[in-house]
Amino acid sequence: MTSSLWQKSSYSGASDNCVEVRAVDGLVELRESDEGDVILRMTPQRLADLLQRAKSGELTA
Repeated sequence: MTSSLWQKSSYSGASDNCVEVRAVDGLVELRESDEGDVILRMTPQRLADLLQRAKSGELTA
C-alpha cells in the first residue's frame, strides 16, 4: 500500500479537531482528527461529487 501523510486544512489553525485528508493508491481518505480509526475512502470523483452536493445544500438536514 502506497500512502502519504495526513494533511489538514490551513483553516483549522492550531485546532486538533479537524478533518484530515490523504491520497492512498489512487484513492482519497478522509478522517476526523479526534476519531482517527474511522476513515472514509473514496475515488477522487466521488469526493468531488460529495463536495458539490454539500456546497449545493443537498446534504443539509
